[in-house]
Amino acid sequence: MLNHRGKSKKRKKVNKPETFTANGPNQVWTWDITYLDSYIRGKYYKLYMIIDIFSRKIVAWEIWDSETGEHAANLVQRAVLSENLKGKPLVLHSDNGAPMKSYTLKAKLEELGIAKSYSRPRVSNDNPFSEACFKTLKYRPNFPENGFKNIEESRKWAYEFENWYNNEHYHSGINYLTPNSVHNGNADVVIKKRKLVYENARKLNPSRFNKGIRNWECPKTVSLNPRTIKKENKKIV
Repeated sequence: MLNHRGKSKKRKKVNKPETFTANGPNQVWTWDITYLDSYIRGKYYKLYMIIDIFSRKIVAWEIWDSETGEHAANLVQRAVLSENLKGKPLVLHSDNGAPMKSYTLKAKLEELGIAKSYSRPRVSNDNPFSEACFKTLKYRPNFPENGFKNIEESRKWAYEFENWYNNEHYHSGINYLTPNSVHNGNADVVIKKRKLVYENARKLNPSRFNKGIRNWECPKTVSLNPRTIKKENKKIV
């Protein structure tokens, strides 16, 4: 009586996603594809984008008319060459879309020695870094709400967004530093100058800093799909 009965399928056990932790740039990347509207209804341009989870830097991007494994493989190879990572350990995380699981991309990842990681099926929060970047992109004040005229215009806009995001955007996830400053190892210099400014301001007006100066340290590690440890409630007799 306890066995599964009926025509319905047995409930499948969903495994927890594997956790990857980066303590520096170019250790764990995530990538995804988002649609950009065009002037023609039903026609979209596909933005491929790779993000470094430690520095939040946009490592590489491309825009095409279609989603294919060939475009994805070429993008990954270009990113690896630009960051000089060939032969170095690297994890690339994505969702379960067709380009992500194409044989062309898998073959390229094996050739480059990159470990594959995928989101759980029908789970929307297993790739938060790429999704957060896409939201920032589409909520920019100059993002064309009526769509792009052509693919060249979309590429020009994406180039300007990448430059702003990597070099000017003070990202809250890395304690309001720019992605490039963290990626290039200049975060400590920026933090030191920032602390000096706050220390001088505290000397001029101590009552304004009753609780001390804000912690401006950059996170030492960043985890993809971190696991929460449940604390056991122990009763004291």
